[in-house]
Parts: sequence; structure tokens; C-alpha cells
Amino acid sequence: MLQLNENWDSYGRSREFQVDGIVVDEDASNSLLIFTIAQQLMIDTSEKIIEIKYNVNEHCPPMEIRNDMGVRVYMETKKENKNLGSYPLCIIVRDFNMELSITNENTVAGSSGTLKLLDMPTSSVIEEYESIIITDSTPNFIEVGQVYQDKQTIATAMKHYSVMHKFQFRVKRSSSRSYWLLCVGENCTWHFKATSINDSVMFKVRHFNSQHTCSLMDNTFIQRKPTSMVVGSMVIPKYSDPKTIYTPKDIQIDMLSEHGVNLTYMQAWRAKEKALQFLRGHPADSYNKLPIKLKKTADECFLYAFVAICTSISGWKYCRPVVVVDGTFLKSAYRGIMLTSSTMNAASTILPLAYAVVDSENAHHGSGFLSNSNMHMIEEIDPRVKVYLYDIDYHRWSRVHATVNRTWTMTSNIAESLNAVTKYARELPIVELLEYMRTLLERWTKEKLLKAKCTFTYLGFKFNKELDDNKTLSHKLRVRASTDYIHTVLDGVRRYIICLENKRCSCGQFQLDELPCPHALTALRHRDESFEQYCSPYYTRKNLLRTYEIPVNPMPDESK
Repeated sequence: MLQLNENWDSYGRSREFQVDGIVVDEDASNSLLIFTIAQQLMIDTSEKIIEIKYNVNEHCPPMEIRNDMGVRVYMETKKENKNLGSYPLCIIVRDFNMELSITNENTVAGSSGTLKLLDMPTSSVIEEYESIIITDSTPNFIEVGQVYQDKQTIATAMKHYSVMHKFQFRVKRSSSRSYWLLCVGENCTWHFKATSINDSVMFKVRHFNSQHTCSLMDNTFIQRKPTSMVVGSMVIPKYSDPKTIYTPKDIQIDMLSEHGVNLTYMQAWRAKEKALQFLRGHPADSYNKLPIKLKKTADECFLYAFVAICTSISGWKYCRPVVVVDGTFLKSAYRGIMLTSSTMNAASTILPLAYAVVDSENAHHGSGFLSNSNMHMIEEIDPRVKVYLYDIDYHRWSRVHATVNRTWTMTSNIAESLNAVTKYARELPIVELLEYMRTLLERWTKEKLLKAKCTFTYLGFKFNKELDDNKTLSHKLRVRASTDYIHTVLDGVRRYIICLENKRCSCGQFQLDELPCPHALTALRHRDESFEQYCSPYYTRKNLLRTYEIPVNPMPDESK
């Protein structure tokens, strides 16, 4: 509850006030509180000062909210009693110019009887802030009266303005409350001045003379050292997605066609480097930001970091226990290798299980972690492949002779697919790389859970299609029962023996795929029995839903 236009008696109690109300988040800042009050009461904070007080109890003088800590203290106090009428905020509105004169005369602001209470303005000036608070650092034009979200935004906007208009400025004064610029030209009348609104972080353009009385030369501007920094700040959005390819040549073309600025290749290259630095920071600093437990060498150098997200750990229980592990080289400043382990879910799509980053010098530590070297050899086109296959024994490359049932997983294709997705992310600093992997898992988990909920068959998509194809083939076969569980299926002149009790067929497909083959389906149709109990639970919709039942939680901003 707000109390405004009030008087305070000698006991610190408010008298003769009007009432209004606002809703503010518990973690609101002082500037947000002032802005919300000004919006509700229609106060132009460029001309008025808002003072906020409240009574804790009748035995203490009122407390004033002057900063973020004051807001936090008030919110904690308010938690004791959340009724609308408890601990109302007492609002005093003063003239901005009066505040300046009082401050200059070293008079204590807010002392009893020093200031005259002002009537509330009837015009809705605050609507200007609601509709035109500028958050973009590259506005199309700059004029008096514009309001920017903070000083950094308005400073970047002026650098952008100078590039577009091909001139240089110098900063005459810069503080938390003012930003004053002059042209570098001697005796030039161009000037710009902006100040903060009340005690908030917002800045308003107070004075701006855009006319130059000096001679501007493009050559002087183009040789200016900060050009790359300004252009770099303008092209930052081009690099927000690691997949985007935006070369220095592209920067040259766009700056010339869109802004009439002719850059050399080196200036464009430096602008790209500045943009990447703004966006990603220095690669070395990224290692210090790692929010996870990592392994270091004896001399405190990075050795490796390992990440396994809760979603993957939980989802692994509902997937076929066949893991594909692979390594790929990183392209960042400090190189290294990223190791990934993944499996297939009930829809036969990739479920990343864990990932690690190891430094190049210690990449051999991951050699025991990698088991696909034989498969890479198989993929090589070489006349000695046949000899090699005999030497390594059948169990390494034949599903029939394998000591572990690999079902459909016989190559590292899913790891290669994962590497393809992370191709451009491998150029990122380590923190950004790990965050890219986390957001990739976050997006995939959401998408695959949605697909799972839209699946209405007993099995996942791929396995249900495989089953349907087998059903089609089974209608061409004949069956002869030997016992309740053993059947002979005739496919032309060929005979196949099926044991439903052991879930085996002489063709080998039933037990290897863990899915009824055409011969098994023929026997099941003869027994008038359903196929469900003869399918691996790892292929079912139920397991697919449980794989993604735990979401990947979003991460807060780095500052948090």
C-alpha cells in the first residue's frame, strides 16, 4: 500500500494522506521499486524526486529506502505481515531542481519542514518511459528526451552513432549520473549530454546538438584505433549462434552496404575478434569460470573435466546398455579433446550420457575410455581388411558371435552424429562449450519428451516400424506346431525352428534384435497370442517416457 501527500507529526507518524497500491516482486531492486511507484502514480522522475519511507513501529522514527539493501530490509519486514495495510510505503515527491539547490547549500535533504510537499501531476508523462525505454545499443536515431535502460547502452549507442556519421568524440565527463560528450574537432559545437533519472540506472538524453562546425574527414575516422571495438560491438549478434559463419569479408561488405563505412580486411578481422571477445571472453579466463569439479595437474594446470547430467543418469536405466564412446578434437585457443558417451533410446535416437574435456597432452588418458578403434579399421578401404577381420576374431564384428548383445548398435554412427551437431561449438571456450552441451541436452530432452507423449503405439517409432514390416512378411509363411512353445515355420523350401519360451529362432534375428522376427510372429498368430511380452522393454513407449521424465533444468545468468 502506498500513502502519498502526507504530513509527519512530531512522533514520526503520518497524517492526512491519499492511498494507492502496487505489486512488486520480492527480489526487486531500488530502481525497479522507484520505477513501479512512478508508473502507478504517474510521476515524471526526470523532474521529480521520489522519497520512500515506512514505519516499523510507533516507537521508532520512519525508515527510509535509499538503495537495494533498503528494499531487502523492507521485504524481510513485510514477510512478517503480508496484509495490504501493514507497513505501508509513505511516498514524498519533491522537485528535482529544488533538490539540487538544497544539496548545493549543504542542507540536509528530507529534514522536517525543509521541503514543501508537491501535488501529484495530472499528466501521464511516465507513459513515455513505458513505451520508449531503449534497450537496443544501435538505435536508428538519437534525440533529446530518449530514455535508455542504462549508461552502458547509451554509451554503446553513441559509439555506434559516431561510426555511422564518421566522426570522433571525446568524453568530457562520465559518472554514474552523467555522460557528457564533445566533438574532437577544435571549437566544434557538436555536443551530447545525458543524465540518470532520479537514482535509477536509466539515462535520459538532456541536450544534443548534432550539427558540426568542424571539418570531418573519413580518413581520420577510419584510422581511429577504437573502430574495431565499435564495429565489433555492432556485429555481436552475428556470432551468438556458433553455427553461424560470418567472416571478416562479410563484415566489410555489410559495413559498406548498410552504413557506408569502408573497412580494411585487418580492421574487419579485428572487429570479429572483438565481437567474439565481447561475447565469449578470453579463452584462458573461461577455465577459471568452470562451475564444476575438475582435475588439475600438480602445477595447477587443467587436466580434464567430466560432466554427467541428472537426466542422462536417470534415463540410462531405461535404455539398452550399449554405450558408444568417441573423441573429437577441439578447435579453441587451447585445443584439447572432447570425449562423449551416448546410447540409443526406445525411439532409436541419441541419448548423450556424459561428456568430458581433456587437454591434448593428456589425451592418451582417454585411450582406455575409447573402444571404437577396430570399427574405424573396418571402415577403412584396404586390401588387408579381410585378414584383419580374421585376426581379431568374429566376436568383435559379428553380432552372432558377440559376447554381448549389441542389438542394432554395431558402429559408432551415433557418436559421429553427435560430433556433427557439436562441430561449430568445438571452437568455443570451455565454459561456453560445456554450456552448449547442456543446452543441447535441455532442448533434446524437451523435444523427445514431446514426441514420446505423441507416440500411441506400444513400441517406439523405429521398432514399431520394424515390427510392422515383420508382420507383413509373416503373412506369407506357414507354421506347424511341435509343442506349445516350439514351432516350425516354412518359408518356401526353408524351415525355421522357433522357441517362444526362450525367445529364439534359428534365423538368429529373434534373439539378437529382441523383437519378434517374421517366423516368431507367424507362430504367435497361430497361438492367437500378442507380441508385447516378446519385445525388449527397452523399445517400449513406457521406457521412452521414463527416459525423459527428469528435465534438464535451465542455468541462471553467470552473475547468479
